[in-house]
Amino acid sequence: MKVLVTCPPMLRMIDSFRPLFAQYGVEITTPNVVQTLSVDELKQLVPLHDGWIIGDDPATREVFTAGKAGELKAAVKWGIGVDNVDFAACKDLGIPIINTPNMFGGEVADIAVGYVIALARETFEIDRGVRAGQWPKPRGISLAGKTVALVGFGDIGKNTAKRLLAADMKIIAYDPYAQPGADLAAVEMSPWPQRIHEADFIVINCALTPSSHHMLNADVLAKAKSGVRVVNVGRGPIIDEKALENALKSGQVYSAALDVFEIEPVPTESFLRQHPRCVLGSHNASNTADAVERTSNIAIGKLMEFLGKQVA
Repeated sequence: MKVLVTCPPMLRMIDSFRPLFAQYGVEITTPNVVQTLSVDELKQLVPLHDGWIIGDDPATREVFTAGKAGELKAAVKWGIGVDNVDFAACKDLGIPIINTPNMFGGEVADIAVGYVIALARETFEIDRGVRAGQWPKPRGISLAGKTVALVGFGDIGKNTAKRLLAADMKIIAYDPYAQPGADLAAVEMSPWPQRIHEADFIVINCALTPSSHHMLNADVLAKAKSGVRVVNVGRGPIIDEKALENALKSGQVYSAALDVFEIEPVPTESFLRQHPRCVLGSHNASNTADAVERTSNIAIGKLMEFLGKQVA
């Protein structure tokens, strides 16, 4: 049997997993993937394989149909995000598929809080200045007493809240499907976007769904506190980037730290690449050696179950 792996974090550690695949008697294909493969590339590769470990690729009905016409028998979406995968198509085509939920709560929360600190203390400006031979001393803001609008209160959101509460910050969380629980009783829940004007920071870590697409838009930003700081470790299209651009230009948004974008990698001509108060990531918040090993082993195990393979 052959398995296609298109998840960049897993591919960068693929030698760690070759022995496990070998124990199952499975051959793997490891294409060079920067962020995703294209639909056309996937239509060529997927049908040649019995299984597919999916990254952020466009796993569309078209791709799965091509796979079903070939050898594809099962797939696993590596990680927690599923907005790029057509699960309905898999159901229609009879292709077993699952993701690996609750894998990165701590890791993504670490990055979210790191971005909050970076925006509060403008550490990025200091780094750039010192590298340029300057000695800048921007006057930042303290975390204690500041309010965070935390969008999404699942595994990542709850882990983020724990870290922010430890910094004596106030949290207003937005999630229609979650409640704080006794350990996070200090978190206040609110319907989106009520009370957004209270927030010094907006931290986005929710999933991308039809209802969350562009939920941070021009109307919401206009209601926010002047000089609000924005962090996004969820999915790029949750923010209307044109609205964010205009808000950064006007000063309504003071600064932004973005790990994800509407188009990835970020286009060369993007305004966000030029703005001095933007900190840019590379859709990398979950990527630690520990998390990649943990998630990849689970993904491999689930795929082997689907394929009926056992360790030789």
